[in-house]
Amino acid sequence: MSLLSLPFSMHSFSISPPMTPGHLIRLLDPRLPFTIKQRIVEPLLNRTFAMPLAEGEFDALEGRRISLTIADLGVTLSLTLESQRLILCREKGEATIRGGWREFLCLATRREDPDSLFFQRRLIIEGDTELGLTLKNLLDGCEEGLAQGHLGELLLGLERLVRKE
Repeated sequence: MSLLSLPFSMHSFSISPPMTPGHLIRLLDPRLPFTIKQRIVEPLLNRTFAMPLAEGEFDALEGRRISLTIADLGVTLSLTLESQRLILCREKGEATIRGGWREFLCLATRREDPDSLFFQRRLIIEGDTELGLTLKNLLDGCEEGLAQGHLGELLLGLERLVRKE
């Protein structure tokens, strides 16, 4: 019996492409319990923004909620400020900043000017525009903030992976 006469096709042996960060996030995010997300996201944000938080720069968010929606991944994080700490919350934000995976990486790593991302409508503010602009301006004012420490290393690593996609 030759190999060609065996009762299977070569299609059954197809190799799936390697999983990209985007696929992994889309797969894991809906299954990840909210408390785990809090334990990952809150410390990163509060360490990253420790100085601006201590100086009261985020006070405009006190008692308000803002959502960041990474549309192409189906991920939304809603944040508020309580006692000088950024807190992940379940409720939808009064304002939403919406964009794609790459646009948020460009914003966070300062690879592109934040105003350009908004004017080109690659990042969009919905809802309470004033609140959204306040957060945009806060992030814009943190020249180095997001690109430092553990969060910065993570973001820069993600940026390298995204370039390979």
